[in-house]
Amino acid sequence: MVFIDGTVVNVALPALQREFGATAAQVQWIVESYALFLASLLLVGGSAGDRFGRRRIFTLGVTLFGSASVWCASVDSIGQLLAARAMQGIGGALLVPGSLALISASFPEDVRGKAIGTWSGWTAITAALGPVIGGILIEHWSWRYAFLLNIPFAAIVLVLSFRFIPAGERNRTAARTDWAGAGLASGGLGALVFGLIETSSSGWNDRHVIGTLLLAVIMLTGFIVVESRHPSPMLPLHLFRSPDFSGANLLTLLLYAALGGSLYFLPLNLIQVQGYSAVAAGSALLPFILTMFALSRWAGGLVDRYGAKRPLVVGPAVASIGFSLLAVPGVGGSYWLTFFPAVLVLGFGMTVCVAPLTTTVMNAFDTDLAGVASGINNAVSRIAAVLSIAVFGVVMSIAFRHAFAKAVAEMQVTPSVVQQAMAQENRLAAIELPETTAAAEKEAIRAAVANSFVHGFRWVMLLSACLALASSISAWLLIGRNTAQANGPR
Repeated sequence: MVFIDGTVVNVALPALQREFGATAAQVQWIVESYALFLASLLLVGGSAGDRFGRRRIFTLGVTLFGSASVWCASVDSIGQLLAARAMQGIGGALLVPGSLALISASFPEDVRGKAIGTWSGWTAITAALGPVIGGILIEHWSWRYAFLLNIPFAAIVLVLSFRFIPAGERNRTAARTDWAGAGLASGGLGALVFGLIETSSSGWNDRHVIGTLLLAVIMLTGFIVVESRHPSPMLPLHLFRSPDFSGANLLTLLLYAALGGSLYFLPLNLIQVQGYSAVAAGSALLPFILTMFALSRWAGGLVDRYGAKRPLVVGPAVASIGFSLLAVPGVGGSYWLTFFPAVLVLGFGMTVCVAPLTTTVMNAFDTDLAGVASGINNAVSRIAAVLSIAVFGVVMSIAFRHAFAKAVAEMQVTPSVVQQAMAQENRLAAIELPETTAAAEKEAIRAAVANSFVHGFRWVMLLSACLALASSISAWLLIGRNTAQANGPR
């Protein structure tokens, strides 16, 4: 459920924007409200399961997620949808760490790796199938069915949970849950994302933007202070003394920021500019997912053969080429000659580095800290996507406005039509003109909108390429220093 909803909604965004007449900022919040709570509460969800009972917290997460999915499918305003998506994120934060904890507790050590591998494999499969299934539902019925898809899954999971998972007792000796840290992290990240998104429409000098960004700095600083003093923090800061762990998380932050931000805008480009159907847009990333799924075992063997550092340098560098190739296509052209090569190269680059990245994180510490380290790295990858969508939104907005203003100034179009189009700049590629507009003028504006969006999209892809290249450099500088320090000077 969590991984389907992490991918299916991107394909639904054009339909949602059209139905609710939403701005680009409101569409961003459809993704951000879900991802924000999922990312910021992921670590505290795991500790809550330890303290209050894993099955109890896991089934609570499933129930919240299922209920929120019904709410998402029945909303009649953009505000209601944002609230329902936030509730989905909270449910997911309780559900994801609980699922892994239950697997670890239910299988002996000799088969636990295979069980976790099966869990990981199904996440890849559902991530791949989510946009395709969602595209079919959206194209032939309604975007609302993309959320209702979760209901039978939730019902099955609850039945299986109460049938097969032992209830377990509360661990009253478990460490106290870091609610203060969770609140400050959620509030600080939320204020930061809100401030960045609002700059697209209000500008950097707006007092609300300045106040929100200042609040974000205060809350995130408070979060660091609380984590440094809490007896059982959700983010143990001392772990970052390890160069391998710090390097792996810096790589994760940069690379997954590039991936999350770019994959947010790609479906919008395919559907609103290139004219793809929802099904075709959902299927466009299948080469990426299938490459990762088919070659993940081979990529895992690279660590045994070459160590983790080389794949972590090469993989992001190849991914950087893939992002650069996504900046090449204009408007039109065959998928196989425009987006397919880029998606394939990007998928290969990500495949090379994902398994070594996980290995580096898990091997940075002894076994008793491996779970905490993995949880932090998972949260970092999600936070990276949350922040990058907000930042890339600013980049896209600035680039689009500049290119669109230049385009309309050079065309022979009635001033009233130009004013109608310019008034909708905050909708980006979803700009629509009245039916009474002359066909030639409407076509000219559409071409200007498409070319302006592609201009902004290219900036986003090139920024993604730079972030991926920076992640490769961070691996070169930091990964492997743990071993060097352990060996000492020769």
